Amino acid sequence: MAISDPPAPANGTWDGSMAGARAVRAVLAARVVVRDAYPHPLRHVAGLAVRSIDGGARIRAAAVLLDADTLRVVDRQVVVLDATHDPAAPLSFRMLPALLQALSKLSAPPDLVLVGGHGVAHPQGLGVAAHIGVVSDLPCIGVSRRILVGTAPAPHPMRGAYTALRARDQHQIGWLLRSHALRPPLVVSPGHRVAPASTADLVMRFVTDARLPEPLRLAAGVLARSDSE
Repeated sequence: MAISDPPAPANGTWDGSMAGARAVRAVLAARVVVRDAYPHPLRHVAGLAVRSIDGGARIRAAAVLLDADTLRVVDRQVVVLDATHDPAAPLSFRMLPALLQALSKLSAPPDLVLVGGHGVAHPQGLGVAAHIGVVSDLPCIGVSRRILVGTAPAPHPMRGAYTALRARDQHQIGWLLRSHALRPPLVVSPGHRVAPASTADLVMRFVTDARLPEPLRLAAGVLARSDSE
């Protein structure tokens, strides 16, 4: 599966500064597609998880590919790369190379990618899930355990309930989703090529008994096992 290099922003490549990162984010955020543009029916869904290791000197990423109907694991990949940016650099810039490489190693292209992180529910409108989505042009959804920006009422305790997450200007940027009746809600938001109205239901399609949807739960498990090896 071929994944292209990150597109250069209109004003040149990132210069490593925070101001430069904001400029790149502004360009890429404008390229996020927030309408349903994923294959029907879904055949494969992927989960991506990532963390820094060795005191931030290296990045480990895991990608797991599942059959979208049976949730059977089709493939799993782990990559470890030297960190290409300073630890003070924005998270998605540091994590993106390892995530893209893990994604590119999967045996089949996913029709949908669930990413451990935020999509458009981000202060600059470009969390790691949106960053990956625009760069790879794959349909992506961000799934996180905490709110970065916006407010939402707590969803009903019932499993599968969700409430709208809204920015300060009241436009919707995601959902608070009660994926498990006894656990805090997840923050889910479009990353790319998925409409806000579809996001929560798509995530719940892949939730079984755990709080995280299966693609992300399994990717996190692969990452944890790699840490112990």
